Amino acid sequence: MLLLGGLLPAAASAQDDDPRVGLEPGYFPWSEASSNLDLLDNDPRVAPFDAPPGNFGFVNSDLAFTGDNAIVGSFNGFQIYDISDRTNPVLRSSFVCPGGQGDPSVFGDLLFISVEETRGRIDCGTQGAPGAVNPERFRGVRIFDISDLDNPVQLPGVQTCRGSHTHTLVTDPDDPHNIYVYNSGTAGVRPSAELAGCENAALTQAPVTSGNPTQWRIDVIKVPLDAPEDAHVVSQPRIFTDPDTGAFNGLQNTLPGALHPSGTAYSPLPNTNTCHDVTAFPEVGLLAGACQGNGILLDISDPVNPVRIDAVSDPNFSYWHSAQFSNDGTKVMFTDEWGGGTSARCRVTDRLEWGADALFDIVDGQMEFASYFKMPAVQTSQENCVAHNSSVIPVPNRDIYVQAWYQGGVSVIDFTDTANPVEIAYFDRGPINSPNPSGLNLGGLWSAYWYNGFIYGTEIARGFDTYGLVANELLTANEIEAASEVQLDQFNSQLMSELVAAPSFAVVLANLDQVVRAADIDANTAERVRQAVDQAEKQADKGNVRSALAQLNHAVGEVDDSAGQATLEQALLDLIDALS
Repeated sequence: MLLLGGLLPAAASAQDDDPRVGLEPGYFPWSEASSNLDLLDNDPRVAPFDAPPGNFGFVNSDLAFTGDNAIVGSFNGFQIYDISDRTNPVLRSSFVCPGGQGDPSVFGDLLFISVEETRGRIDCGTQGAPGAVNPERFRGVRIFDISDLDNPVQLPGVQTCRGSHTHTLVTDPDDPHNIYVYNSGTAGVRPSAELAGCENAALTQAPVTSGNPTQWRIDVIKVPLDAPEDAHVVSQPRIFTDPDTGAFNGLQNTLPGALHPSGTAYSPLPNTNTCHDVTAFPEVGLLAGACQGNGILLDISDPVNPVRIDAVSDPNFSYWHSAQFSNDGTKVMFTDEWGGGTSARCRVTDRLEWGADALFDIVDGQMEFASYFKMPAVQTSQENCVAHNSSVIPVPNRDIYVQAWYQGGVSVIDFTDTANPVEIAYFDRGPINSPNPSGLNLGGLWSAYWYNGFIYGTEIARGFDTYGLVANELLTANEIEAASEVQLDQFNSQLMSELVAAPSFAVVLANLDQVVRAADIDANTAERVRQAVDQAEKQADKGNVRSALAQLNHAVGEVDDSAGQATLEQALLDLIDALS
């Protein structure tokens, strides 16, 4: 287990002229500041999914995508937006089904929704499920048939002992007939009278080696694709066990009252008795788990029986919340949801390693800490702000992710050099001032994900956002176009695969832009290559493939064999092969 330390400058080190600092409060309308990121559209919440800010029963939560549709999770059910016009999404349908947290995932014609609150009902009713034991209660993973997106049909789903705070889909490359759902429940344990097999245990620092406590495990649900109504829990792996002592609670066991480096009590508590969120990368056989008190790495080559291969901890992290791999699976970023997402944690007094991202390189199956990153602009005590959900933007040869920071807005971060992450774009609104004009009103971006050329965000209180990247010296139009050429049929941010654009002129020019930015090519040579590629594209558009190939071969002749130009040369050769 690796213990991290080190201090970064306080948030006050953010540049005084950062336009995000000191934005005027507002709900509708709002004040805003941005750099290299345009807000293209905002669709406010509408009934029955609207309520004043702070009403947790109706907040927007996570996002998933299928075709030209975005599925917006909510504590009150889910909504489906038609995003075929990227600059003007339209609410297509909504499905009321209360129960929180409402995180969605899609696979084919199946939709999975996390439910953890005691008000959740089997029949999706709004009347709640009162009492300590209620046979009508549903807490777990709902499953819907969405072959008709306008008329989702609820299937039986899977009940779990701690409900479902989040879940992650995991595919098995050797098993096309099933999909697996890794369920993370963080709520209290249900009584066995309501769900057989549930067993509550007290959190303790003493080794726990007996019984079958619900804590210190996750649920693995097997979903037969030809009979999803038969989905069921197939294993409950104890991925936190100490291999030497056999103690189930073998990782971080911080108890209430322990102090965070800020001098206040840890909140939430870094006690590893479940995972908050996990991200799977089946192509490389790995899963990164953000598990309350630890960041862990699992071997998921056998998805029913995942095996922990590494774990890290950090006294600066209050609550390991979520994880994101790099596009090739060689790096991982974990977030710390210090304050639980409902507190102001980007104030001038909050250091940049608190409520931040921690970046790691994965070397021989072990995680090596590289750096922290935190949205750098000071926010007010009226704004809930901390690291939250993210996804990769597949720019060739670079590691870039977009991330939500609640009322800290959206950041786009280049972490190609994990030791020196750089913010390259952002969007931020001023504090929400309704219904409490001077207090903290819950809102901000829950998730911000890249999908087929645009960034989409779920704003807890203000609705559904669409953003477009703006070309600049740190991210060129060719790089944005190359990333946009990666087109997906479906997207879940916690189920990753390597996203690589097919050979194209945009990919070649993106590589050329990168070589120029790195000063790995002289200006005259770069201009000759660019002219040759431009001429090749014009000839290809006219159907003159032979002429296009001649120009591309001329460009290859201009490139040398240095390491700095290797990716450019390969992009040219790949395009030549594709056109030949």
